[in-house]
Amino acid sequence: MLERITRRERSDLLIAWIAISIAFSLIFSRGGVTLELFLVFLLVSMVTVGIGFILHEMAHKFTAMRYGYWAEFQKDNLMLLVAVAMAALVGVVFAAPGATVIYGTYITREQNGKISAAGPAVNLVLCAVFAALSGAAGMLSFPLLSLIGMVGLQVNAMIAAFNMLPVSVLDGKKVLAWNPAVFAVLIVAAFGILLASYFPYLF
Repeated sequence: MLERITRRERSDLLIAWIAISIAFSLIFSRGGVTLELFLVFLLVSMVTVGIGFILHEMAHKFTAMRYGYWAEFQKDNLMLLVAVAMAALVGVVFAAPGATVIYGTYITREQNGKISAAGPAVNLVLCAVFAALSGAAGMLSFPLLSLIGMVGLQVNAMIAAFNMLPVSVLDGKKVLAWNPAVFAVLIVAAFGILLASYFPYLF
């Protein structure tokens, strides 16, 4: 399976992973922190944002390849710079590090919808994994793992929710065009988990 990830694609994934991890680290450390604390934030970001981002893109890639298409992630250098600059200057992360490009002569609406749904669906599964990690680490008094679990829950819910918006080239638009019921389940789950992670007293 790994041999299907080209050298160029691995390079693009690594660069995008580092860039968005730095962007989120800048958000976490706004207000001034020590170098040691920034490195902790960078570690947390690389684990949570990195895993969520890479598995999201790989879900698109391997679902497309299951249908017989070639697919590769391609980074967007301009958007990576924008993400880091906005995090540093404004305190907002607009993470659109690139996209998985699918090469094929004709992709049906159903195939396109399923390929698009695969990414957010993986992030929702990761929400459950990180939530379990946070709960277990909290009971066992491992604060760093508990932090990684909570941030991972929130970040993956955020990635899923953002990508399920039915606008522009985002996944939600293609999922909605294929199956409104699947779209409704995914977007409600994503925003529901996101709200629950930030405002648990509402649920």
